[in-house]
Order: sequence, then structure tokens, then C-alpha cells
Amino acid sequence: MNHPVQAAKFLEDKPNAKWHDETLWFVRDKRDLSSKSIPEWEKLRELASDIKDNVLSNLDTYLVEFEKNATKNGIKIHWAKDAEEHNQIVLSILKEKDCKAIVKSKSILTEECHLNPYLEENGVEVVDTDLGERIVQFLNQPPSHIVLPAIHLKKEHISEIFHEKLQTEKGNNDPYYLTQAARKHLREKFLAAKVAITGVNFGVAETGEFVVCTNEGNADMGVHLADTHIACMGIEKLIPKREHLGVFLRLLARSATGQSITNYNSHFRSPSNGKEIHIVLLDNGRTKQLAREKFRNSLKCIRCGACMNTCPIYRRSGGYSYGSVVPGPIGSILSPGIDLKKHSSLPFASTLCGSCSDVCPVKINIHEQLYEWRQEITKAQSSLNAKSIAMKIANGIFSTPFAYKISGKIMRGSLKILPESITYSNLNTWGKERDLPELPKQSFKDWYKNKGNE
Repeated sequence: MNHPVQAAKFLEDKPNAKWHDETLWFVRDKRDLSSKSIPEWEKLRELASDIKDNVLSNLDTYLVEFEKNATKNGIKIHWAKDAEEHNQIVLSILKEKDCKAIVKSKSILTEECHLNPYLEENGVEVVDTDLGERIVQFLNQPPSHIVLPAIHLKKEHISEIFHEKLQTEKGNNDPYYLTQAARKHLREKFLAAKVAITGVNFGVAETGEFVVCTNEGNADMGVHLADTHIACMGIEKLIPKREHLGVFLRLLARSATGQSITNYNSHFRSPSNGKEIHIVLLDNGRTKQLAREKFRNSLKCIRCGACMNTCPIYRRSGGYSYGSVVPGPIGSILSPGIDLKKHSSLPFASTLCGSCSDVCPVKINIHEQLYEWRQEITKAQSSLNAKSIAMKIANGIFSTPFAYKISGKIMRGSLKILPESITYSNLNTWGKERDLPELPKQSFKDWYKNKGNE
């Protein structure tokens, strides 16, 4: 996976790239307006961060407590060490229920486990019921954003997809019309499904319940009509007590979309008569990340997507350029922990401006972790490449005053006489999109020395 190469492909369509950038900044702007309406916003962030610190420091205890209380409530708990075991557990439940078709609400964890293709290979139809996820499912694509799965698509493109898949009126891109067509299509799927799958936003250790947050109500529709509810949950999604939910629910939607709260915050504590609830608790590398002192804070993430909406790199390169289930800044510190070699370019897909850390509702030091991953990746790369050679040369020049002085004079003199075909060649990445600044007549050091003499 090479982020710069994939980003370049996304940027080939400049109007779409510009639209993507502006749309996500609009969402970021809404977040700012909403958060500023809460005087205690920074205190909420601090409190949420402290609660998550407590959870990560006592994760084993809270997991046992959660299992105990959920089991008392009549929920069946399953433990999965990795994605393969998670998928096998889900499939075994479906086979037990003789289920050949399921409805699924938004779940980043099931994307992480590649559950959809696994079930389809085993003869199970999977219908994503979140509108954005259903759209990208029609295209056989993963979500490009964890909250706004189809943010890379304009309504005109969606209209074409719906015309092909749902036989809607050709050329009609009215959002209300398209939404109603999707609603009619999905309603039939809801009514036919025996099993519904959801993700989990928060699990409450104190009560053994879990909470699913949606804006479309699709999770509730699927769960209440189906006889069996399978909830797929990362082990880090726990909070200690129900009273802590108020902190996170006030932060989540405001950080994600600028709403005061998600439209549906559904609590699941015990199954209705004649029905079943299963929770699959997944590790899949989380305990390894927990053991990495520099990177454990990444497990605080509540999947709001705020860091993506503000990131100048993500906004201009698109979600698919990251090649990971969770793109953007948070994905760039989570993914290397899963596969360092595959995702080695991601920590460098950042300006280290710190905007991601500034908007994170649980105060994850994202930009600092990106820098730390760069150090780890550089140490792991033993072979020389163009970049490492250039850095070694630069290190030699910058650490030797005489070499620095002479090289500056040579470069200033060369740039005055070299033709543009050379100064704006492929060697000058900066010059692809902008002109070089006007050359100074002298170095700052010479200027300062002359001013002193004056």
C-alpha cells in the first residue's frame, strides 16, 4: 500500500477532490459551532479521556464484569481472538438459526473482519441497511469514511447507481426521491430477515447493556423485527458505568456531524421473550496495541471521524488512498499496529499540524503518535532508498556550517541560471502545484551580519 500513489489517483479528478475537501470542511465547521455552544466542552473532553484511561488500565476487570452482568441479563457472550474466529462465531449462529439472509447496520468492526465477503462466500446474503453503506455495497466498495461512508460520491453518481440497482427514474437526483426509493427497497429486506447484526458504540460494564447510536433508525428496525440480534464489539468499547454515557453521547455526535446528539441512541440490556441477543467480543490486535505504551491511547477512539473531517491530507486525498478499514489520522496510528509493512506509508500522510488532536473528543494525541510511528518505521526499514539517502545528505549539510553555507550559495546561483525544464522537473515535487518563491539575494546570516555592521 502506497498512500502517495493512491492519493495522486484521487487528485486526478480535481473538481471532485475540491468538492470532497470543501464538504468535509463544512462538517468540521459544524462541529466547531456545536462544540462552542457547550461552555464545559473542554471539561467534557478531559473527563471522557480520563474515563477511557481508567478503562484501558483496568480492561481485564471491566471485561469480566461486563460478561458477568450481560450473562445475568440473558445475553450470550462469545470471545474472539481475531477476525477469523469472529467470523466463524457469527456464521455458526446463522447456521444454528438456518439463516440465509441478514440485515446489518453500520459496523466498522465487521468491516475490519471482512465479515460481508466471508458470509457471502458461505451462502449468506448480507444487506447493509445504513444508506451510505448500502450505496457503497452496490458498488462493491468499502466505506471511505467511518461516519459518512459514501462521502466521496455526489448525488448525481448515486442517482446512476440507484437507476441501475433499484430501477429509479433515470437522471432524477433529488435526495428525497432517492431516499424514499432506498427506504422501500430496504423495508422488504428488514421484514424478511431472521437475524440482524449491529456494531456497538458503548458497552456498560456496570449493567451488562450496550448502546448503538444511529441517525437513520436502521439498527432498531432490523433488531426489533428479527428474532436474533448479533452485536459485534471491540473489547475497548467498554465504559465503567451507565452515568458515563452522558459524557460520551454529548461528545460523539457533536464531534462527528455537529448534531447535539444522534437521532437514535438504543439501549440493549436483555432479549425479548422468544428472542436472542449474542455479543461477540473481539480482540484482533487490541491487546497488543494496549501493550504499546506510546500507542495505547489510540484505543480510546469512539469512532466519531472528527480527525478525518479536519485533516488536510484526508480531505484532499480521499479515504481509499489509505488502504485501511479506518482511514485518516486515527487509522494511520491504528493500522501500522496491525501490519507495519503494509501500512508503513500512512504515518507519513500527515502534516503533523495537530488539528486531529485538537478536535478529538477523547483527547488522543494523534499527531504525536504519528511522529512516533515514523520513528518505528524508519528503524524497521534497513534498506536504503531515495528518501533515506536524501535525508543522510541533508543531515551532513545541516550539521556542518561550512557545507551549509557553500550549498546555499551554490543553490541560489544555480536556480538563477537553470532552465525551468530542470527546476520544475520530477525532482521538484513542490513545483508540481506551485511556483518556487523568489530567490533572496543573500542568506539570512549574511543579511544579519551586514545589518550589524550598519
